[in-house]
Amino acid sequence: MPESPILEVDGLAKSFGGVKAVNDASFSVRSGSLTSLIGPNGAGKTTAFNLITGFVKPDAGRVRFSGRDITGLRADKIARMGLVRTFQLTRVLAKMRVIENVMLAAPEQPGESFLVAAFQPSRWRRRERAVREQALEVLADVGLADKADDYAGTLSGGQRKLLEIGRALMSGPRLVLLDEPMAGVNPTLGRELIDYLQRLRATRDLTILFVEHDMDVVMEVSEEVIVMADGRDIAVGTPGSIRSEQRVIDAYLGTESP
Repeated sequence: MPESPILEVDGLAKSFGGVKAVNDASFSVRSGSLTSLIGPNGAGKTTAFNLITGFVKPDAGRVRFSGRDITGLRADKIARMGLVRTFQLTRVLAKMRVIENVMLAAPEQPGESFLVAAFQPSRWRRRERAVREQALEVLADVGLADKADDYAGTLSGGQRKLLEIGRALMSGPRLVLLDEPMAGVNPTLGRELIDYLQRLRATRDLTILFVEHDMDVVMEVSEEVIVMADGRDIAVGTPGSIRSEQRVIDAYLGTESP
């Protein structure tokens, strides 16, 4: 029996001025799957991510996560529900250490409460030790264990990308949206990262939707591929079927008509 969708996008639309960045996009992502969202530059992929995760409000359409309508909710509320994302242009806290960047993403930190911090120090210290150990494990998995005590601002572009992925995973999400996770990452380390994400799916209740331009990676690891062009979805299928889909070929060659 096929898995039910964890994410459902229905008629999503967003315009900036006279430009329709996303135009009636409708697709779903199966729970537990590793799905890729591809398309030529300007297809609307990143804008779709922004709309799904609450960073931008849609002009029309609905987004449902685990059966719940999350359309228009704030990004922080959506993240606390278990839907998190990374960015095409990395966002790290440059003046904090790498491990501190990751620790900040951990949920249920009693030290954030003034009363707990003031009157129950043993409670938050115990939780902080556990969070630190978990953060070290995550950094090891994404290849940044030796950078744990470095300031995030000293990392290379590729290393910042890995840090952002680690921070997303630290929050214990159910669905992760990765915006070009391989961009700027050493190919060998990128391969290890993909292997790590696939292992996570086998041990956790984790679903991954990622935007990627490396078609070798897309075709190798994706269970399903969603193709966007001109702000809308034009094809959905397995990597094998998408590879031979004429509309997809036309879109990438620039012959897809609006």
